[in-house]
Order: sequence, then C-alpha cells, then structure tokens
Amino acid sequence: MSGDLSGWAAAYVNLVLAVGRHDPHFVDAYYGPPSWKDAAEAGSPRALPELRAEACRIQDGVAAAAPADEHLRRDYLLGQLQAVAAHLDRLGGHRFRFDDEAEALYQVRPPGIPEAAFESALARLDHLLAGPGTVQERYQEARERVLIPGARVDAVFQAAIAEARERTRAHAVLPASDHFRVEYVTGKSWSAYNWYQGRGTSVIQVNLDLPIAIDRALDLAAHEGYPGHHVYNALLEQRFAQGPPGGRGWVEFTVYPLFSPQSLIAEGTANFGIEVAFPGPEKQAFEREVLFPLAGLDPAEAERWAQVQAELKVLAFADNEAARGYLDGHLARAEAEAFLVRYSLRSPAQAAQRLRFIDTYRSYVINYNLGEQLVREWVEKRGGTAEHPDRRWAVFIDLISSPRLPRALGL
Repeated sequence: MSGDLSGWAAAYVNLVLAVGRHDPHFVDAYYGPPSWKDAAEAGSPRALPELRAEACRIQDGVAAAAPADEHLRRDYLLGQLQAVAAHLDRLGGHRFRFDDEAEALYQVRPPGIPEAAFESALARLDHLLAGPGTVQERYQEARERVLIPGARVDAVFQAAIAEARERTRAHAVLPASDHFRVEYVTGKSWSAYNWYQGRGTSVIQVNLDLPIAIDRALDLAAHEGYPGHHVYNALLEQRFAQGPPGGRGWVEFTVYPLFSPQSLIAEGTANFGIEVAFPGPEKQAFEREVLFPLAGLDPAEAERWAQVQAELKVLAFADNEAARGYLDGHLARAEAEAFLVRYSLRSPAQAAQRLRFIDTYRSYVINYNLGEQLVREWVEKRGGTAEHPDRRWAVFIDLISSPRLPRALGL
C-alpha cells in the first residue's frame, strides 16, 4: 500500500467506522461496502489506544504515498485523519479547551467576539422593534406573529423545498436518482438534520419540539437540502465516491465523520447556500408572496421580519461565546443559558435546547456562523458576489463538489 492512496483510503474508512462504535454521533453518513460496516459492528469495539495507533499509521502511509497529481486527495485524507486522531484523544479522556478543540477538529481557531458587538446589534433591534419591554421580549412577540401553525408546517416546507430545488437544478447537475424526503420528529437537540442515504437520496428530519418561525422554512430547505447538505453529499458521491466513468472511485468519500474539517465546509456552504439560492430581496419576496399565505400569516410582517433576521446574523456568533465559556468552565449551565437568552434572543426553552446541542456537539457550533463567514469570503474573493450571481453559483458549486478542506482554502 506504500505508494497507493486507495489502500490507505480504505483503511481510513474502516477506521472511521470503528471509531463510530465508541461515539454514535461520529459517523454522519456511510454508503460504502456493506461488508465493511458489518465487520466494524461485529464483536466488541476495538480499544481506543489501538485505534489511535491505527490513525497515526494511516497518516504516515498517506504522507509517504503523496502522488504528485493527487495532492488535494492526500491533503483531504491527512486533514480528516488528524481530526479522527484528535477525536480519539477526546474520547480517551483528553480535555480540550474550546479553541484548541475547534482547531484540532475543523482546522480553524475561532476568534473571540466582544460583547460590545452583540450589544450594538441589540441596540439596532431596539430601534427596529418598537414598543414596551426588553428587546428579547419584543423579539419573541414579533416571532409569535410569524410562527407556522402546526397543521400547515408540511405544506410550507414542501413549497420551500420545491423552490430551492428548482433554483439549484438550474446551476448544478444532480444525479438522476435525486430525492429528498421530509420527516417530522420530536425529542432532539437540533432543529433539523439531513441524513444522506447514498445514491442521491436524503431524509431530512425536522424537529417539532418547539414552534417554527416562517423564515426557518426556506433556511432549512436550502441548508439541509438545496443547495446545502443534500446537494453537497450528492455531488461528492457522484464525482468522487462512484467509480468511472462518472466518478473517480475514491472510497474515502463513502463515509462522513461528523467531527472533522469536512464539516466546516459542509455547514458553511449550507448556510451560505441560502443566500446563493435566494439572493438579496428574493428570499423576502418568495416568503411574502408564497410562504406567508400558505402558512396563513400576514404578509405585511415579511419586510420587518427580514430586517430582524439580518441583525441576527451578528447575534449568531453568541453561540460560540456561550459554548466557549460553558465548555471551558467559565459559565455555569444557567449562566450560559442566560447568555443565549440575552444575546441570541432565544426563549429560555430555545436556549436550553441549544445548550443540549452544545453538550453533545461541543465546538461544532463554529461551523455554522464562522463557516458561513469564511465560505462567503472565499467565494467573493473569486468573483462570486451578489452582483454576479452566475459566477457566485459557479464558484459555490465548484467548492461543494471538491475535496477541499479549510486549510486548502487558506482559511
């Protein structure tokens, strides 16, 4: 195997499956040989020190193989393997600080955001949301007016998905088997999740534990589906995992380890993809003209709610600061929830749900906000600005159908 990346790639896939025996959240998707999964699940889990040594052995093998014409593939495997090794260290009891963990797993060190930046956004919302009470109370009152009634959730989501799919298909060649199914669930720490099944199909689960605001319909349709996670996974499978003539037969793309630098690209492009598919005023227009009426809501609320959402882009980084303080031991649980209530404008129930997410996924929270910011910068530096939508689509599609990781982007 010394000069062949394919052999080391197979070893990497089997390593990821073996680590999944120790962490049920680790393997986000797998659609490789069923016999490999069966072997990984047979018998007792392999010991963590053994898996850690295996990760080092595969890293050394990949580094030594280094074909000149496959540098992106080599760098992808090395980046993923380094994250697998770091995750094994954490499973073995090593306590990473928040910033160190983010860098070890996702190849970026998240900058600290001062509370003054959040206070400035709150001040702008204070002006926008006129009336008595705190900004948080007024935000929640405004949100109450745009909640989708439970009986209309599916109709709204199906319309959002159909529009996002149509816009994406105008720019991306998707598999003929392209299919995306929605299920509604409860009892989860996340608001929605895409489970990629392989062969161009996905299941998105939407959590109905808490009421869903109208803006989340297009956000989730684009983020989880088109041109987000579903398209990301489908293009990688089509262009790399599948064999010739269409793909390259790179078996490492049959598995997706969640706690890896791949996730910063996946979440960052899924969030930025919302704007790519619905640029400028188009999102607000579609919501006002189609989704608000479908939900039985007053379309007159659309413009102000869109302005509120723009300010929430800044407040999204409050998740990082709450997670950093909580995981590093500077904030008790109640203090972290209070921080999220104040600076992300969540209700106490929403803040508690978000902290349950942080309990499980830890520094993963950076992939949404920081990932979106870094992907946006990379796309725009290559001419993919709002003024050039076709170029923006082209650069975006190139990114989600490549083996690039954050370091390869210079992030």
